[in-house]
Amino acid sequence: MKIGLVGTGRMGQAIVLRLIEKGHSVGVWNRTSKKAESLLSAGAWSAQTPAQLAEQSDIVIVILTNAEAQQAVYSATQSGLLAANLKSKLIIDMSTVRPESSKALEKLVVGQGGLFVESPVGGTTGPAREGKLFAFVGATPSAFSAAEPILSELCRRVEHVGDVGAGSSLKLAVNLPLLVFWQAFGEALSLVSHLNLPPERLIDILADTPGASGAFKVRAPQFVSRLQGQPAFDASFNLFSIRKDLQTMQAEAEGLGTSLPVVSAAIQAYTQAIDSGLQDADSIEQSLFWKAKVKG
Repeated sequence: MKIGLVGTGRMGQAIVLRLIEKGHSVGVWNRTSKKAESLLSAGAWSAQTPAQLAEQSDIVIVILTNAEAQQAVYSATQSGLLAANLKSKLIIDMSTVRPESSKALEKLVVGQGGLFVESPVGGTTGPAREGKLFAFVGATPSAFSAAEPILSELCRRVEHVGDVGAGSSLKLAVNLPLLVFWQAFGEALSLVSHLNLPPERLIDILADTPGASGAFKVRAPQFVSRLQGQPAFDASFNLFSIRKDLQTMQAEAEGLGTSLPVVSAAIQAYTQAIDSGLQDADSIEQSLFWKAKVKG
């Protein structure tokens, strides 16, 4: 199978390596070509434009930062995905965006004779590399049937939850508790800083409680390391991207006529960390940033 991937950030790179490992011919395109160089060494091929990538692929996977990046990749005159002949092509878009963005793209792709699937995924680079993501799929039954074999190679669980738009809604809901958790945990740490407990003991206690998220329990050793003064880890999901997702949730809630007060407060807290220079820092640094605001 010839598969193209647009967007070779951290997640995109991990997905490409997984697809190569599964025996596919994988082409890549990224706005910053340097980000794709390591993938070419691993066996991927390069396209000059998204349109060329689509022309030379059976399936195109798109994973981009936001709706603005999507618009540029799909609609660029002569070079965008929509400039290609999409008849019988399958587009799987894994970007985390509002449902309305996915619905608009589906109309455009289908209008060009292609199939469109939205499939934002849960998981970071490690699960992506191992084929253990969680896919939240919005698609027509026929489009989902075409995408399911590839999604099953990338994901431990694939949930088709409705038409296009449904997958985006569910992804935003799934991300909400996790992303506000890192801020909440930082606030929890600020309440016990003055106790001066050894980091390994403190984290062990907090991890063995109902309030600890599954993600935190997995990353508990990294928290211990950082609290012991070890260097920060490379980001698997940075604070800038987290705030972007929270802002997307907030905009979607406003569109639905509701509000997300916890999310609104979290955006303000993440903005403080980003303004301090932590935009590229890993998610756990939000907790440590907030703890550091309390002297103890």
